[in-house]
Amino acid sequence: MLEPHATWADADTVEPGLLAGVLPDVMIVELFADPPGIRLYPEEADIVKHAVDKRRREFTTVRLCARTALSRIGVRPGPILHDPSRAPVWPEGVAGSMTHCPGYRAAAVARTKAVASVGIDAESNSALPRGVEEMVASADERRTLDRLALSHPAVAWDMLLFSAKESTYKTWFPLMGRWLDFSDCTIIPDPARGTFRSSLHVPGPVVGGRRVNTFTGHWRTVVREGAEYVATGIVVPTGPRP
Repeated sequence: MLEPHATWADADTVEPGLLAGVLPDVMIVELFADPPGIRLYPEEADIVKHAVDKRRREFTTVRLCARTALSRIGVRPGPILHDPSRAPVWPEGVAGSMTHCPGYRAAAVARTKAVASVGIDAESNSALPRGVEEMVASADERRTLDRLALSHPAVAWDMLLFSAKESTYKTWFPLMGRWLDFSDCTIIPDPARGTFRSSLHVPGPVVGGRRVNTFTGHWRTVVREGAEYVATGIVVPTGPRP
């Protein structure tokens, strides 16, 4: 058994990856499998003691990713718990985000000296269930999705939009501490650059003395062992970039 604070040397060596190396100033560790022999801290194990096996495995592996990423930025890993809102609680001086979907787990961490907040999300690269698109996308966004589906049919654009809004929320919440609805932002993907713009319809956070009303993110797709994935990520730098 590996100790709870140990890392797995091959945690992000699988190829191809989704987000590793994509987001500036952020360490991302990702896995496409659940390695055996990983133990949780007692406080973490207590959170999932009544969970089904699938939930325990994804919970454990994503924390392995997080502890590996933390160790690589020089932070001694410890239990990664959550606050009353169920948002993860990171060590002092660290911004972070975790995500998992069937077949994929990842964590992103950064020093708050460089990054005020980071949000990542991963999903299967497949269409949203019937009726969900109307819940998460505005009429303008749906028209954009229709155009992109014709020009770039390999990407499930409705799922990418959903993922981008999840990343937006994960970036927003640590800075604002309150809910952000799907309708509170508009996502505009750029298929040529693999980026997207998330424009907020509510006042954004003040970071480094400036109000941030637009987040800029990256997105990627990958096919691995027959499974298709889409992932999105957003970084808000602590200070203005040169």
